[in-house]
Amino acid sequence: MAWFEWTAAAVTAVSVYLQTRENIWNWPTAIVSVVMYTVVYVKSGLYSDAGLQAYFLVTSVYGWYHWLRGGRGHSTLEISRTSARVWAWCLVLGVAFWYLDASLTSRIKGVAFPYVDAATTTVSLIAQWMITRKLLENWLLWIVVNVVYVPVLLLKGLYPTALLYAVMLLIAIKGYVDWRRSYNVTRSRASFPVPAAA
Repeated sequence: MAWFEWTAAAVTAVSVYLQTRENIWNWPTAIVSVVMYTVVYVKSGLYSDAGLQAYFLVTSVYGWYHWLRGGRGHSTLEISRTSARVWAWCLVLGVAFWYLDASLTSRIKGVAFPYVDAATTTVSLIAQWMITRKLLENWLLWIVVNVVYVPVLLLKGLYPTALLYAVMLLIAIKGYVDWRRSYNVTRSRASFPVPAAA
């Protein structure tokens, strides 16, 4: 499985890097990554993460469409900030899902770190939805997830994937910086529109 995991890690890193660049090709590469990591996580007993891949598959298809057609008048979607109302809903639904997921998976034979696994899964669900909507703060959640994932994956002996998440931590930081810059540029254009040519 080593070569397979290394390949999955490489595809995922490319996909996440493309997200930082707001490149639409991040979605098809994400779909390939999802399929590969489903196999990796099932083999390692990380069942919450394996189940998460099905969600990533659905949201990758949705995100692909929404980035292309989710803006005003079905135009390309632009980066926006997460409202207090959205944060509140994410918190309520996230806590409920975490408790349910941890309670269920902790009963499965061979499960590893069920409560931590469920927590990273829950935050990943929220962050993935946020990225399909191009909400800037998705990168802050990915930073938290990556910080937690690295030691868990090292303990499970998934060294290529642990390295991937360390790299993705750096990419997530870059993603936040780049998206914030892009968001500020878009806001300044909206505040000071360029006059139409005579």
